[in-house]
Amino acid sequence: MTVFQIGDKVETLDDVISGKVIKVSGSTVTMETTDGFSLNFESNELVKIDTGDIKVSNYEISQIKAEKELPKKRRTQVMKPKERNAPKMEVDLHIHQLTKSNKGMSNHEMLNLQLDTARRQLDFAVRKRIQKVVFIHGVGEGILKEELYYLFRRYENVKYYDADYQKYGLGATEVYIYQNA
Repeated sequence: MTVFQIGDKVETLDDVISGKVIKVSGSTVTMETTDGFSLNFESNELVKIDTGDIKVSNYEISQIKAEKELPKKRRTQVMKPKERNAPKMEVDLHIHQLTKSNKGMSNHEMLNLQLDTARRQLDFAVRKRIQKVVFIHGVGEGILKEELYYLFRRYENVKYYDADYQKYGLGATEVYIYQNA
């Protein structure tokens, strides 16, 4: 049997009522609810709840502040020679690069040709363990770019982001392929 003291935070077992103990008389406990009502309960109908107060000393606070004020060492990421020299694969998805003539092709057919090419090239890069592929899609209305992002999301070992702005502008996406062992 739990012994309750005045000031304990308590909840009822059968209802969603909580509050603070204001009076203890034998096995009867008087609780003031969070709404301000005084209710009597038997001690076996109540449970003490943890207030969740965290007590921290001034000494601990000063130690943490001192630790935070220490300058952090900057980690410079050194490129391994192998990565630096690894050739990037570029895939130009502009329609005039993929077909001799797009005359008579609907927009839907052109988009499917571009997406099929992207899928084939990405699968090729995964098979040949090529880590980075840049897909040049152009700026346009962004439909091809969104469809490419949808395609990339279906691959688990792929991360994609905008390619180097200085080299490609806004019309390219770089895909990084994680190699498994």
